[in-house]
Amino acid sequence: MRFGDAPVVIVGGGIAGLAAARALAGYGHRVQFMERRAAGAQDGLAVNLPGNAVCALAALGLGEALREHAHPSRRREYRTDGDRLLFAVDEDAFWSDGSRPCGIRRATLMWLLSEGLDPSAILNDSVVERLTLDAEGGSITLADSSVVRSPLIIGADGVRSALRQELFGDDARTAHAVLADASWRFMAPDPGIDCWTVWAGKAGMILLMPVGNGEVYGWAAVTRDAGGDPNEALARLVSTFPDRVRRTVEEVLLQPDGLYHSPLEEVRLPSWTRGNAVLIGDAAHATAPVWAEGVALALEDAIVLAECVSMHADLPAGLESYEKRRRGRVTHVQKMTDAMSKAAKLPIPLRNLLMPAVGPKRYRQTYGPLKAAI
Repeated sequence: MRFGDAPVVIVGGGIAGLAAARALAGYGHRVQFMERRAAGAQDGLAVNLPGNAVCALAALGLGEALREHAHPSRRREYRTDGDRLLFAVDEDAFWSDGSRPCGIRRATLMWLLSEGLDPSAILNDSVVERLTLDAEGGSITLADSSVVRSPLIIGADGVRSALRQELFGDDARTAHAVLADASWRFMAPDPGIDCWTVWAGKAGMILLMPVGNGEVYGWAAVTRDAGGDPNEALARLVSTFPDRVRRTVEEVLLQPDGLYHSPLEEVRLPSWTRGNAVLIGDAAHATAPVWAEGVALALEDAIVLAECVSMHADLPAGLESYEKRRRGRVTHVQKMTDAMSKAAKLPIPLRNLLMPAVGPKRYRQTYGPLKAAI
């Protein structure tokens, strides 16, 4: 399907939005971004790319660039807060060479996705106030009272999506849930971590992942009310963790401007489409980062959506096909996220007893189906 002279409007200029623009460009479509941030959605953090994300980026023409700029992840380790290894996964053995997981700076990934796109297509400081749908598509009214029309509107504006609220109202509010009061993300000097490693204790967990150039990406979350100052809560969380973890966090806390604090949230909607508007990525189905599938699912969404709306003469039929193709894969990730989260909430002695057997099994059960083509 072609949309004539009218561009497809994408609300959100992050990874999901850029991937959608790149995928649509492959079918000859023009896009117009509505990005609420003044300077785009880039920051200094990093992302984990499991094998299906690597395959999606290859499908977007970025396989070679990814190998040049990303840091391979050859193994995963799951440890106690006392540093005892519970189990490890040989990711090299599980994934093929062409889909080996890796870590990459978020800004680098966004730069790769934006290569070849028209910079003037991004309108920063664009805050969505209202969405109106009609038989010809829809109109977005921005905070400055300007109105933008499009035959297709894509919501790629993240877990706190304004477009989701405009599309689904009360359903959008009930679909959004806070899983934990506090989580943190940061970059830090590598303390000698040679693979993706997570430590879990009674109060919470922390992940450190090498991304190259002597740096690690860190993520931490509490399993109980953090309370008080977020930085103090993070310091309390890691106080019983291994020295290499504690020292890394202490160094980050010396320069807290690079520490990102937020609740841990998820989104589960019964539908992602309404009229000629559709949600993708975290706006549609944010999950806890247990399996690092947020970016992967967003990339896959973009590829499938572009194909479906381009191959169907009727746009509503194309959007229906998109949701039908994506629903099973997303539901699978949600189910496996729930299963691993449930195991993580077991009493510590029981959890540590079961994880050596349960952990590798859950890894295979989660990622095995995701090896299949989208």
